Amino acid sequence: MKSQQFVYFLSNEEKYTIQKFNFAPDLILVFGHREMLSNSPIVTMLRQAYPKSIITGCSTSGEIIGVNVNDNSITTTGVLFEKTKLDYAEINIENFTNSKEAAENLVAKLARENLKHVFVLSEGLMVNGTDLVKGLIKVLPEGVNATGGLAGDGALFEKTVVVSNSGITQSGLISAIGFYGNEIQIGYGSHGGWDSFGVERSVTKSRGNVLFEIDNQPALALYKSFLGEKAKELPSSGLLFPLSMRTVANNEPVVRTILAVNEDEQSLTFAGDIPEGSFIKLMKANIDRLINGAESAAQVSVQPLSNTEAQLAILISCVGRKLVLKQMVEEEVEAVKGVLGESATITGFYSYGEIAPFTEDSHCELHNQTMTVTTFSE
Repeated sequence: MKSQQFVYFLSNEEKYTIQKFNFAPDLILVFGHREMLSNSPIVTMLRQAYPKSIITGCSTSGEIIGVNVNDNSITTTGVLFEKTKLDYAEINIENFTNSKEAAENLVAKLARENLKHVFVLSEGLMVNGTDLVKGLIKVLPEGVNATGGLAGDGALFEKTVVVSNSGITQSGLISAIGFYGNEIQIGYGSHGGWDSFGVERSVTKSRGNVLFEIDNQPALALYKSFLGEKAKELPSSGLLFPLSMRTVANNEPVVRTILAVNEDEQSLTFAGDIPEGSFIKLMKANIDRLINGAESAAQVSVQPLSNTEAQLAILISCVGRKLVLKQMVEEEVEAVKGVLGESATITGFYSYGEIAPFTEDSHCELHNQTMTVTTFSE
């Protein structure tokens, strides 16, 4: 496997030129600031320069390259696989009745024979992440899992875009890369590090990913009472206080982050479902635990790589972690790098949701507020 990376801050000199890779990549990953991705010709120029490459990526809430976290940039990572075949599919969620149906149609477009793993990049605001994952699970072959994430838009929550293989950026798009063959080894890990506090409460009224009532009280009013002065900054301040949710006693809880609020309905909209009857707790940040959580995700991700080190790692971490860590945000990336070692090329982004299994033998889940690491080696 070969890889090479470039970063663009789009000065006048960079606007109409691209830096060329030393090889013809099989895959080019592009992560960047939403307005830059939408207004720059970089993706189109990459498509023209590398007509046989698969190109995909998305808008972000921060771009990861090596151990650096940038804002207002575009990163490109070219990868040449020596022993692995790839396939690509994309759909637009606006052409389907729901996110589950969209995901089912997306995976159905991929070749099935010798499929080892699927990596998904999704529109971040129109999608119901829980239903998206349900659709992936339903149609993925036995023994094949998926990782990936939802596109970001800083802390604005206005619009997200995904890079199409055709060489344009588009709202509503969901892309998938299939990895094939017996020589590719893929690992993944996902970990949070948030502390829950207060009493556990019950979801008494919800619909899909919209929460209306907690313990028979209006959800938004109750949530605002937790936040105090921070309530004035919703929905962005909701990233600092996610909810821990479990649907069944003794199950591993998942974390849910607020995407929007509705004052008229007194409701909260999340990146994934909040089923009626589930149990929730408010969460807050513990900086040391967040960084340790990133390290733990990396440690789990390298366990399946037998007798070899990771050569490529895609990191997807939640925008809420970035807002909490602030100037310390690169410490969680450095913690991952410390586990992966010097041989790993690291790319990725800060997201509105992360897709990964809890463990190697479980199905993928939608997570919020986690660091998710997907590692590759041939």
